Amino acid sequence: MYVCVCVCVYIYIIYVCVCVAHLKQVLYKVRYVKTTLDSIPPRKKGPAPKMLGNEVCSVCGDKASGFHYNVLSCEGCKGFFRRSVIKSAQYSCKNNGRCEMDMYMRRKCQQCRLRKCREAGMLEQCVLSEEQIRLKKMKKQQDEETARTSTVVTPTPPQEVATLDPQQQDMIEKLVAMQKQCNKRSFLDRPKVTPWPQSQDLQNREVRQQRFAHFTELAIMSVQEIVDFAKQLPGFLELTREDQIALLKTSTIEIMLLETSRRYNPAIDSITFLKDFSYNKEDFAKAGLQFEFINPIFEFSKGMNDLHLDEAEYALLIAINIFSADRPNVQDHDLVERLQQPYVDALRSYIMIKRPNDHLMFPRMLMKLVSLRTLSSVHSEQVFALRLQDKKLPPLLSEIWDVNE
Repeated sequence: MYVCVCVCVYIYIIYVCVCVAHLKQVLYKVRYVKTTLDSIPPRKKGPAPKMLGNEVCSVCGDKASGFHYNVLSCEGCKGFFRRSVIKSAQYSCKNNGRCEMDMYMRRKCQQCRLRKCREAGMLEQCVLSEEQIRLKKMKKQQDEETARTSTVVTPTPPQEVATLDPQQQDMIEKLVAMQKQCNKRSFLDRPKVTPWPQSQDLQNREVRQQRFAHFTELAIMSVQEIVDFAKQLPGFLELTREDQIALLKTSTIEIMLLETSRRYNPAIDSITFLKDFSYNKEDFAKAGLQFEFINPIFEFSKGMNDLHLDEAEYALLIAINIFSADRPNVQDHDLVERLQQPYVDALRSYIMIKRPNDHLMFPRMLMKLVSLRTLSSVHSEQVFALRLQDKKLPPLLSEIWDVNE
């Protein structure tokens, strides 16, 4: 009898221990969920805050590692979105697209996870394509090879004789003339731009708004130049209206940055628009832009300035950038690629004639287009920060940059 009682007591103690352990797990999960929810910072006006270390992913609620593709997210959702975009993945949901996304469900329903990524604001145009990644790796390998062989003197191999056929020569001359004509029209509109305020009062709201209006009006003129230039490119108007819009929406900011680099003056570390409007980093900051956006622009401009490109090379790079078949929402990829190829061939031949001893210049210039994709992503974050500051963009810029006010 005594043995039976002892056994019963022993079993009861084990049962109580199991229950307590289970209760601890439940309480831990409750505390985890509460901590996760409490760590979501309240939305407030002003510039986007720096990472504090307790931010959570806007998609699944996991710990965020930074801003990826325009959204505060974790490494998992960053990688998932990138793979989905590159593969143009199509997923299906067993719950008719009504799954609540969290760290558990993100592995169970890919369709709802991708939907939540887009709802959170992730941008497909921020994702580098496989071809761009391949070019980036190729450029790195070439740089490493150049560094290894720079100290070794080798006989110069016979150079391939490059020539421009009459069609290429005519095309390049027309591109340069088109660009000059577009720039001339903008220069005539110069008096319409809101004057840059003379006051240095950084606290004066009216002065800040005047500076912001000055820059946005310059941006509008630049956008109009790009649209006019694109419409004159042979084949552009052969595309459907939807493909024209898709190409312009995603290439405009990159071409604006290319044009900005053309106007960089290393002697005064400033950028000059319309011949006599010069601005340094502090001027951009006074207009409300963040140094996280300003510094990369100046670094890119310095890099482009070091290449010493002429008008023809810039014009060809811009045409190649416009006809990029991997842009989001482009339907007729084959036609866009066919339209791009003559400009790529002409640029390669032109470089071989102008720089016969620099075999890396052509891939180096194409890699600048990859760098522009990264800058475009930074620009998206800057636009988001401006919205947090209640700075309203003009309708044309809002439309071309897909900003929903």
